[in-house]
Amino acid sequence: MRITPSILNADFAHLADEVGRINDADAVHVDVMDNHFVPNLSIGLPVVESLRKATDKMLDIHLMIQDPDRWAPAYAEAGAESVTFHVEAAAAPIRLARELRAKGARASMALKPATPIDPYADMLDELDMVLLMTVEPGFGGQKFLDLVLPKIRRTRELLGDRPIWLQVDGGISAETIGRCAEAGADTFVAGSAVYSAEDPDAMVTRLREIAVAACRH
Repeated sequence: MRITPSILNADFAHLADEVGRINDADAVHVDVMDNHFVPNLSIGLPVVESLRKATDKMLDIHLMIQDPDRWAPAYAEAGAESVTFHVEAAAAPIRLARELRAKGARASMALKPATPIDPYADMLDELDMVLLMTVEPGFGGQKFLDLVLPKIRRTRELLGDRPIWLQVDGGISAETIGRCAEAGADTFVAGSAVYSAEDPDAMVTRLREIAVAACRH
């Protein structure tokens, strides 16, 4: 069970220090938004390059942008260990996944809540992770959408025993992470829940414990 806190809810003026507050995290989730694919604008490649110099933690880049075929490889070149593109925005998702892998990054495909997983079942072997959005992408702090739980279960069925991570992102908290773990997710993005906590690192540990307990149940 991996916890990958999103820095979207962190203090952007002190990102290096904010990353230092989540030492128990398995990776740092970085949301890149272009105000076109989603109605919000966030950090981009220069900030990721700076962040790479400031931490040895795994950088998990989530590109919520148009034309990821053009821009995603640069994040792999910048040293990000995992790069996620939205299948709704990619012109050639298989080619892009292979290019990311060739550049040394884990290739990940994201789906919005209303995008079904079944049409992409045949390309799962090209991926290292599937990200299912459990809110509409674009803003942090949204309410978890329970309607995505059946898709989490279906994706876990399709993945089978393959070593492909199943990540969920959106509204993940102590109240919702157990349901996602029971449904089959093993990697969790939590932004507001972590960075609004008095002790973000302790919250990371708590979320992981809840997920593990739910999976055992």
